[in-house]
Amino acid sequence: MKIDKHKVVSIEYTLKGPDGEIVDRSDDGEPLDYLHGAGNIVPGLEQALQGKAAGEAFHIDVPPEMGYGPRVEELRLVLPRDRFQTAGELATGMRFRASTPDGSQVFTIVGIAGDDVTIDANHPLAGETLHFDVKVVDVRDARQEEIEHGHVHGPDGHHA
Repeated sequence: MKIDKHKVVSIEYTLKGPDGEIVDRSDDGEPLDYLHGAGNIVPGLEQALQGKAAGEAFHIDVPPEMGYGPRVEELRLVLPRDRFQTAGELATGMRFRASTPDGSQVFTIVGIAGDDVTIDANHPLAGETLHFDVKVVDVRDARQEEIEHGHVHGPDGHHA
C-alpha cells in the first residue's frame, strides 16, 4: 500500500541539525504514527513520504520554509521577571505555555540578565534545514474517526 491522504503511516526516523548532531529520533521499537495529509508532521517530510510504501528508506533535507519556518525576530521579547508566575527559579532553556491573542503559544527562556528575562517563541529549529533519515515501517487505511479527528488513534480508540 502506498502513502497517500487518509493513510496512517508508521515511520522510524532520525533528525539531524545543521552540525550533523542528532536532534530527535523515533524511539527504538516505537515508530512515529501519523495521519498523512492532516499536517501532523512538517510539510517537507510529508511531501517526501507521499507515494512511498512500507520498507522504503530514504534521506531528505527539508529547507526551513518546508520545516519549522524562518526565524522571526519579533517572536523574541524581553520581559520583566515579575511577569512569570512560577514557584521555582527561572533558568535558561525552560519552556512554558502562555495564552496570547493568537492562542496558546510555547516560549523558551533564552536569557536572564538581572530582572530582564528574554523569551523566544520561535520553534528551536526555525530557520534550520532539517536532515531526516526515514524508514517507512507500515501504511494502513485510516479509520473514519481518525480522519474526522485529524490524527491517529491507538488500537483501542482515541488517545491524545
